[in-house]
Amino acid sequence: MAATAMQTHRVNGTPISIVHGPGSPLADLLRSCQRIAQSDATVLISGETGTGKEVVARVIHERSTRAGRALVPVNCGAIPEALLESELFGHVKGAFTGAVASRRGRIAAAEGGTLFLDEIGELPLSLQVKLLRVLQERSYEPVGSAEPIPADFRLIAATNKDLAAEVAAGRFRRDLYYRLLVCPIEVPALRQRRGDIPHLFSHFWAAQGETRTVEPAVMQVLQEHTWPGNVRELENLVERLAVVSEGPSIRVGDLPAHLRSLAGESAEPAPPAPVPLSALPGLPQSRPTFFLPERPSASEQPELDPGHPVDLPAMLRRLEDTYIDAALARTGGNRKAAADLLGLQRTTLVEKLRRRQREAPIA
Repeated sequence: MAATAMQTHRVNGTPISIVHGPGSPLADLLRSCQRIAQSDATVLISGETGTGKEVVARVIHERSTRAGRALVPVNCGAIPEALLESELFGHVKGAFTGAVASRRGRIAAAEGGTLFLDEIGELPLSLQVKLLRVLQERSYEPVGSAEPIPADFRLIAATNKDLAAEVAAGRFRRDLYYRLLVCPIEVPALRQRRGDIPHLFSHFWAAQGETRTVEPAVMQVLQEHTWPGNVRELENLVERLAVVSEGPSIRVGDLPAHLRSLAGESAEPAPPAPVPLSALPGLPQSRPTFFLPERPSASEQPELDPGHPVDLPAMLRRLEDTYIDAALARTGGNRKAAADLLGLQRTTLVEKLRRRQREAPIA
């Protein structure tokens, strides 16, 4: 594998990493960020959900002349519309019911630093007008006040929407759109930089404290996936594999069903053929007369006494328990490996063990 490029920065005391491989589109994007960061120009970052727009915003802030001041993020889609104006501009005492004291807003908190408006496409039209005025006049008025307050901040906005289409639909103000469109940055989707996937996987895998190997077929599947959730989806997958996978290496069978299908495996793979008695240690090598894998001849039919009925379910459970115990002994207690040996799904084996524990007599 080619060397991984990783740049680590600290923003507001938080480390951030940009991971990519040689020839990645991110290399050009980072060079653009370096140039843009030297000015106070407004930045509009666009890209699909999970591509790392906030990471790019933090890199621009860290490389700017405002790096020593605060970076204040605001998720415009996560704050109720009724509260968003007060969150942004602050309010004075008595401005509305419950305003028992004056409160600084996010714009005041970003004084001298950077205000990051995430998902700005969700900003209500009424607040779009007020934001436009702040950008034009470089002053604002807290809710309930008529006294303008000077504003000194750099604005970075991000969106996963097509703002030009939102303007055409009347959901976003045209004048604000062009005010934001000073330094546009498009963050590529993960499917547009598939060469970065092995490097990102290795970075997240190491972050989980993992040293287990990953089979090449797994990485091939990951590079064929379209990643609708982008880098965030990949990071979540790595965490899932670290938590759920039990074997000494990560195999295609450890991947979720929708990814296994890319390797030609069914969502529910057929269990392997059951292991013969002779393959498991600790089992009687003579086959009990009631366990007949093939239809017996007349001379092999077991003798049944009508006066003493056979408890067939109990006999089958005892045989099943013998197989399970032998498989667990062979695999050192590894339930996933034991389930594979027995031709079962791991969840099926776990349920059988739980059932056996529930039915065990209390001493």
